Amino acid sequence: MRKALKRLKGYTGRVMRDLRRHLQDIPEGNLRDRIIGKLSLVSQLLHQPPKGADKIYALHEPEVDCISKGKVRVRYEFGCKVSIAATLDEGFVVGMRSFSGNPYDGHTLRQALEQVAILTDQRPDLAVVDRGYRGHGENRTRVLISGARRGLTPKLIADLRRRSAIEAEIGHMKTDGRLARCPLKGAIGDALFAVLCGCGHNIRKILALLRAWLALIIAAILAALIAQDRQDQASIPG
Repeated sequence: MRKALKRLKGYTGRVMRDLRRHLQDIPEGNLRDRIIGKLSLVSQLLHQPPKGADKIYALHEPEVDCISKGKVRVRYEFGCKVSIAATLDEGFVVGMRSFSGNPYDGHTLRQALEQVAILTDQRPDLAVVDRGYRGHGENRTRVLISGARRGLTPKLIADLRRRSAIEAEIGHMKTDGRLARCPLKGAIGDALFAVLCGCGHNIRKILALLRAWLALIIAAILAALIAQDRQDQASIPG
């Protein structure tokens, strides 16, 4: 692996130095600026240490972050961190935004609640979060952290149990809503795509509810028609 990496770095360095030598032959304009920007990214990529901050993982998308998952099968994910706020009872998404730079989860809670207040015109009275949000610093909304034991009523205990339902909702967004791969460019594209995924998730839930209601209405109509048919057959003499 080290031999292959060394060879690829050698090829990349040769191409970069050759472009720098011919850079003066390229006229001033947008193309020259784009080439200079790419050369600076390649130079940073070749000289970045194996372990350190502000690393480049993709030349076509320098904003990509390495997010530690803490799981055995998937230790890391490469992309952008997204915060999802959903209702406890129905699971409808009321806030969804992306955060570049891989911030700490607890530091994103206040901004996520502000987005919910802007979209719904109502600030949540209670936020149920997992243990990654310890040290959030939020004092306007009551925050319940998973694993809390003191001062809990039966209703709050049920709310804490209900919090795990968001994991299934996130899984549906990644598979059905294509949240796992963003096709839009840059940090603005990540923010727009996150909001669109939340809207699509809510629309799918509404369509599923409408299909269930339609099935109940059709079943009720069929049952009424069958009962009426049996009543008509029973009323026929002989």
